[in-house]
Amino acid sequence: MSNDAHGATVPTSSGMKHPYHLPDPSPWPILGALGGFLIVFGIILAAHYHSYLMVTVGALLTLFVAFMWWRDVIKEARTPGAHGPIVRLGLRYGMTLFISSEVMFFVGFFWAYFNFLIFPETQGNGETIWPPSTIHTFDPFHLPFLNTMILLLSGTTVTWAHHCLLEGNRKGLITGLGLTILLGLSFTALQAVEYAQAPFKFVGGGVYPSTFFLATGFHGFHVMVGTIFLIVCWFRARANHFTPARHFGFEAAAWYWHFVDVVWLFLFVCIYWYGAGTIATGH
Repeated sequence: MSNDAHGATVPTSSGMKHPYHLPDPSPWPILGALGGFLIVFGIILAAHYHSYLMVTVGALLTLFVAFMWWRDVIKEARTPGAHGPIVRLGLRYGMTLFISSEVMFFVGFFWAYFNFLIFPETQGNGETIWPPSTIHTFDPFHLPFLNTMILLLSGTTVTWAHHCLLEGNRKGLITGLGLTILLGLSFTALQAVEYAQAPFKFVGGGVYPSTFFLATGFHGFHVMVGTIFLIVCWFRARANHFTPARHFGFEAAAWYWHFVDVVWLFLFVCIYWYGAGTIATGH
């Protein structure tokens, strides 16, 4: 055994001259790409020919690949020596860049929304106010405010779970994760109720419903992904996979959940609250 320039231990007897982990050959990247292609092509077929077979097959294949790939990653993380200090640092950089890319994803939605808010005449429907006079917006202090409180509370419970993990309190970790999952499911259920009661529709509703449903809908999708992420962590916590020193899988889930919380705060303030107030102020 020897140490590299970063202090990581390198097993020289195996012939490995670097502290990095090289994954075994895997079929999941190519199958995942195939699943994504089938989904996109299937959406085209569904939109034009009302054929949902290909998009269904693509979605099922993608879910299967995700399950198997994540299973392999968890197994890899628990393999002694596979994830050394340099690898764990790289995972942190990777998650940071992934969340940064997600931030820019939502920047595009906010950019579109504020373009029409600042220049409402660009809607192309003769309206000079935003939202258009034909749109009856949501009361921001009804379901949207309740959902805001739910997400903020979920941010505290996941932080509590992280603190319990660092303190070696496994029961508190499992309880905190369980509460966060329940809050995430509650948010999704309430948003479904909100959409069902929406006074405007996505299809044929114009620019405002398009920007509203795309921004809030993609955020809702991210909440569902984050909830699944936390559910996996809950089962891993019950299996005692995490230790105070080695728990990046949970840490990444917490980062992602806090990102979801922050995006919702911007959605609530900019779209639900300020956007609803622009009509009253005669913007």
